[in-house]
Amino acid sequence: MNLTHYRALSFDVYGTLIDWEAGIADVLTPWAATQGLALNEEELLVSYAANEAAVAREEPSWRYPRVLAEAFRRTGVDLKRTVSQGWANRLGNSVPQWPAFEDSAQALADLAQRYELIILSNVHRDGFTGSNEQLRGDFAAVITAEDVGAYKPADPHFEALETTLGDLGIERNRLLHVAQSLFHDHVPAKRHGLDSVWINRRHDRPGWGATPELAGGWDYQAEYPSMGAFTEDVQRAFADEPGGVSP
Repeated sequence: MNLTHYRALSFDVYGTLIDWEAGIADVLTPWAATQGLALNEEELLVSYAANEAAVAREEPSWRYPRVLAEAFRRTGVDLKRTVSQGWANRLGNSVPQWPAFEDSAQALADLAQRYELIILSNVHRDGFTGSNEQLRGDFAAVITAEDVGAYKPADPHFEALETTLGDLGIERNRLLHVAQSLFHDHVPAKRHGLDSVWINRRHDRPGWGATPELAGGWDYQAEYPSMGAFTEDVQRAFADEPGGVSP
């Protein structure tokens, strides 16, 4: 893969730049303790994963806080416990507080020197605005679930991305999609014929965590354990170009 070929990068945010599993677990774990559930963080995330995907699929027009709250309630039903409105709202309103991965902000700053950056996210506008206070990203476009009325892995994000590329004057084969979730991003990226790289944030942990198991084929051009590792490869690639500058 020639990283200098691309003019734009599109990003999944939650799981790739923001640690959504830590953010969700910060609510699910204390709730489970109040319910006397002897489940660890990973077990809670696995219980939660299918419920969020189901709500997002069934109610594509809902804003993300409502999706989170309903997914939490359904998780409680699965675990034979009740999730109060207060706990449901606590998760629904938590997105802006979810922590950024340590390497995300610097990686975005470095990559912005080489590419146009585009957000392709499964949250609402206000949630992403809160997250970007940590990321401090300079983005050419922001496409959220609230904008397109749907949640990945459905197609509307990627259809809106096509329009955005046209508006920016960027050929689709000059875009690289950067994402952690095989389920939410790499499956539909393959369906739309887009190149992608897998930021495998869970490379040192088994299982899928807060992401459902895969249904459908996926592909990617390269795999990296972090945004930092990906950015280092980008810097090396441009340094090797004639007239390039060493990282």
